[in-house]
This record gives sequence, C-alpha cells and structure tokens, in this order.
Amino acid sequence: MILSRIGIFILWLIHWLPLAAQAGIGNTLGSLLYAVAAKRRKIGAINLMLCFPEWTQQQRDRVLRQHFQAMTRAAIEHGELWWSDRKRINRIVRIEGLAHFQAVSGEPLILLAPHFIGLDMGGVRLSTEYAPLVSMYSRLKNPLFDQLMFHARTRFGQSRLISRHEGVRPLIREMKQGAPLYYLPDQDFGAKDAVFAPFFGVPAATVNALPRIAKLAHAKVVPVVTRQLPGGQGYVAQFYPAWDNFPSDDIAADVTRMNAFIEDRVREMPEQYFWLHKRFKTRPPGEAKLYS
Repeated sequence: MILSRIGIFILWLIHWLPLAAQAGIGNTLGSLLYAVAAKRRKIGAINLMLCFPEWTQQQRDRVLRQHFQAMTRAAIEHGELWWSDRKRINRIVRIEGLAHFQAVSGEPLILLAPHFIGLDMGGVRLSTEYAPLVSMYSRLKNPLFDQLMFHARTRFGQSRLISRHEGVRPLIREMKQGAPLYYLPDQDFGAKDAVFAPFFGVPAATVNALPRIAKLAHAKVVPVVTRQLPGGQGYVAQFYPAWDNFPSDDIAADVTRMNAFIEDRVREMPEQYFWLHKRFKTRPPGEAKLYS
C-alpha cells in the first residue's frame, strides 16, 4: 500500500507537467514495460497474430511496442482525470461528430465505447458536459486506484456506476430516466450470456448485452471512440451515426455487427486497441486454448 501511495503521489506531481512532457514520460516507460512485461507481451503477441496473420512479425512487434507506449502514456495521463479541473479536461479531450449524439438526445441512448486506451478520457470528458451518464463498473484489485477511478468517473454531474453483479435492470432504469449508458462491450467474460461471433475471423465469446439492453430500453446505439493524439495534442472523442435497424431479431447477427464495427476502428489505430486482455480466452466446444 505504501508503494501505491508513492506511485499516486508521483502521478499527482506529473499531472502538473505540460501534456507533451507527460506523453514523453509515458512513451519512455512504455518501452521499458514492453521489455520487461513478458507475460503481457506474450498475450498481446498472440492476439495480434490471430487478428493480423497477414502482417509480418516485424509489423506485429512494432504495433505491440507502440501499444505499450500508448497504454502507459494513457495511464500516466489519468492524473488529469483525477485532479484537473473541468476546463483543463475539456481542453485535453476534444469532441467531434457531436451532431450524431445530439440527433438522438432525449431518447434512451447507448454510447458504444470499445476498449481503446482512451476510453476513460472520453467517458470523463463527456461527463463534464452531458452528465449524468451511467456505466458498468468492475472494481480494481488495488483499493487506492479503485477509489481514484471511481472518483474520476463520477466527479462531474453525478454520473452513476453500476456493478456488473447488479445486472442490467439498474442500467435500464437509469437510461429511462435520461442517463445515456456509456457501454464497454468487448471483453471475454466467459460463455454465459455470450455469443461466439467472429472478431477478425476468430470466434470470440462476445457478451450479447448490447442488443438485449437496446431492445429492453428501446434505446438507440451511438458509437463513440476516443483516439489518443501524438505528443501534447491530447485526445479526440469521435461520435458516429446512430445505428439503423438495431437490434434486429437475430442476436448473433447484432453481436457480429458490433464486432465488425470495432474491427474497422482497430484497423484505423491498431496500436490503441487493448491487446493485453485475453480476448479469445473462452473457446467454442472442442477448440484448444490459445493462451496456455
């Protein structure tokens, strides 16, 4: 716990630096982490090999190294979310495509936010102007960092976090009261309530909650993806048009559509997708494990 407090104090000091300096620190530490974090590096390498078999090994290694840099930089820049004021956060994270959000405001709404490294930046930025938001939340193992993350996500506009164990009913209740759901859809939580849908051609256990919640809440789905920009340029939270004819009567087709959208965004910035998660941990019956 003492080391955690020291780390938090260092992040507090760093957050006073210009964003370009924070980016430089993050890139340097990310390169070191790439060199020493063999277990996570192996997971990322397997994921990239599965998703981009057409790439050379050199290409995959370069993207994975860039991912460690981007991820570490984003972690350091979380100090801005924890301690900076609303005005500074709004400067750091720019919003584009806002008309897509405004076109469906007033209706139950799901903001589809895949696991790119800027997703917390985008979520907190939106909460500064468009709160309350509601989102699902899984507690972090470290209680100090858990407290800081909870604080960042709820400090503006009384946004609410719902534990994953509470299920979807509290989410739907909040949505019907006007709070958009900031929804993170693309991690492997096992076969329960999941569909094996292709992700870069590989069957991936994909939670089917997006079409289920959209149907129950009569909600529109508007994707929003946050991109990390070079150096001290900050981030951009990009809204996309609301999806037509969603959900359909075919839940597998709906989940496949979601994965296809995420694939397209990954191709635009492959170094910023969260490759260190065991995305293909759960396998269809009879298939061998991929991370053993």
